[in-house]
Order: sequence, then structure tokens, then C-alpha cells
Amino acid sequence: MCGRFSLTATSEEVRELFALLEIEDFPERYNIAPTQPILVILSGDRSEPGSNLPDRKAVLVRWGLTPSWVKDPKDFPLLINARAETAIGKASFRAAMRHRRILVPASSFYEWHRPPKESGEKSQAYWIRPKKGGIVAFAGLMETWASADGSEVDTGAILTVGANASIARIHDRMPVVIQPEDFARWLDCRTQEPRDVADLLKPADEDYFEAIAVSDKVNAVRNVGPDLQQPVEPEKPLEPVKKPARRSSGGSGGGQMSLF
Repeated sequence: MCGRFSLTATSEEVRELFALLEIEDFPERYNIAPTQPILVILSGDRSEPGSNLPDRKAVLVRWGLTPSWVKDPKDFPLLINARAETAIGKASFRAAMRHRRILVPASSFYEWHRPPKESGEKSQAYWIRPKKGGIVAFAGLMETWASADGSEVDTGAILTVGANASIARIHDRMPVVIQPEDFARWLDCRTQEPRDVADLLKPADEDYFEAIAVSDKVNAVRNVGPDLQQPVEPEKPLEPVKKPARRSSGGSGGGQMSLF
């Protein structure tokens, strides 16, 4: 899953990457948690006359999607993530997958390696960022929930997929990353059905992210400073990334040989 992330880029960097006409300034955020406002990018209603920029806008939504048909959010679970493999078939996400796909700008995310209890080892937090730096765009979904008195709350969730081998050493899920060349297709809910963008719902390349062990300060929402990303020495290093087995070129068996 993805339960914490950061956005420490400037508003100008976000505006440039997502080709926005305008965006309000926002502070650096090192520990974004569920129920907090998050910045998201969505298609706008129309393009600005005379502009070559795509029709996109940045808005704030509450992290934790609430479907429009929910009567009382207090009686409904907080949906911060949606499984990409099953989202189109789930009542909570079906409409958003068809009509309200978004992008969630991030600089990094956090994940915890949780060893089996019987091992006696402690959980270890990892700060996971793009190796080349910059902003990453998570695939997301948006819904607007309206109360009985007519007030509305925009809400959102991040789509996740089975982790690649590098991240799987820490956790079995990871956020779906949408590359810049695919922004338009992902956000286009008018002509692109969920089946048309299904190929985008895949793990990031093996070498896209790097994972850095950090302290457990990130566990507490009250901790919001850059010291959260100070590297530490983990109690136990991560296992090496396992490479795919390759087929033997000789021998009587002709089977597969493990590289490890």
C-alpha cells in the first residue's frame, strides 16, 4: 500500500511538469498522511483560449476516497488506496475509474518492512524516491461526496499494484506511476475507457526507485520536518534483488538454473 508520501517540489516545478496554466504556492510537505489535503491534477472543463497547454488544473482533495453513494462517512472505511487489478470491478471505485481519474504529484513515498513477529526484528521504515530525483506522478481516483445539507467534500485515493522485485523486498504493493508521456491518456476520461488505460497500471521499472532506511519518526503524523529523510543504518539490510532464473544451455536436464 501507500500510506505516507512527500511533496517537497516547488509549485513552479509542479506547474511545469503537468503543464498547468496556474497553480497556487504550497509549502514543502515531508509527511503527508491519510485524511490530510493532498494536491491532485485533473482535466479541466475547457482549454484556455489561445493557449497551447492541455486542459488541466490542480486542486486539493482529502486523502481517503468516499464514494458519492455513502450516507455517512463515519460508517465507511477510509479508502486511501485502490488495487489497480480490481478497481474497475469494485463499487467504491468503478465510477471514478471511468469518469474521475487523477494524478497525484509526489517527491517520494514511505513504506515499512515488517518482518514476521517470530523473527523478533523491528519494523524498518524506508524512504523511497526516484533515483534521478524530480517529481513522480501517482495514478489516482477522485470522488465528490455530498452530505444531506448539500456541503461537498472532494476525496481521493492512490492506485497500487503488485511491487516490482526491488520494492517487494520491503512491501508487496507499490503506487502506480504514470509517466509524463502518458499523462494525457490517463486523465482523458471522455475517450479513454478503463480498458484503454489498463496497460498503464503496472509496476515501475526495477531501477526507477531507490529505497533508503530512515528512522521511525515518520510513524508520527506530528513529525513533519526534513529530518524524516535522514538516512539510518538498518538493523538488518534488505535482501539482494533476486534476478530471474535463466534456462540452462546444456546438461541433461535442460531445466532452469537459479542465479542464487
